[in-house]
Amino acid sequence: MKQQNNLVWYASFGSNLFKNRFLCYITGGQPEGSNRREVGSRDHTLPKDNRAVSLPFALYFSGYSDRWDGAGAFIDTVRDETNSSWARMYLITEEQFEDVVRQENGVPDMEVDVDHIKEKGSVVIQDSPYGNLIYAGEAVGYPIFTFTHQKPMSEQEINIPSKRYLAMLIRGYLETYTDDATQIASYLAEKPGVKGVYSYEDLLEFTKEQQGV
Repeated sequence: MKQQNNLVWYASFGSNLFKNRFLCYITGGQPEGSNRREVGSRDHTLPKDNRAVSLPFALYFSGYSDRWDGAGAFIDTVRDETNSSWARMYLITEEQFEDVVRQENGVPDMEVDVDHIKEKGSVVIQDSPYGNLIYAGEAVGYPIFTFTHQKPMSEQEINIPSKRYLAMLIRGYLETYTDDATQIASYLAEKPGVKGVYSYEDLLEFTKEQQGV
């Protein structure tokens, strides 16, 4: 792949795993299952590439998203190589990444300095659920960035994600990681916010519904 200096990887561990949902942050539109229309990026150019990636941070569900009527997905701020999270990364421009951060946080004029984030490892740019921007390494010569809450999982109140939010994550896993419904159900079953609320059997059924089984 020919190098282009202003490109970065944006890695999503939540609903943006599903490509059609993420593209609403680029081209605009209302994602299936969401109650909010996204404005899109200033540059509507589609991602140059996308691929699976594992992030060395534990996945959990917390807060409340009015987009999905339930808890959103977050990753811990504490690295844990033994408890990595499935994610999908998209190769986009720095400006597009800034626009994704703005839309995710509901702030139309937020500025993102990717060089500063890379230098510090993580930078809190907004007191909002996804205002903590994290540098997560490199792939094919480009930096990987994601975002989560500024507080670690240990200080968060764990909440329940809605079925339609889980369905969106599952569709992303099916596109990116595996078509094995049992593997997806097993992955989600132990996540804080899901464990003890949705059974393995529930998650297996949700996954098969998304597969059209």
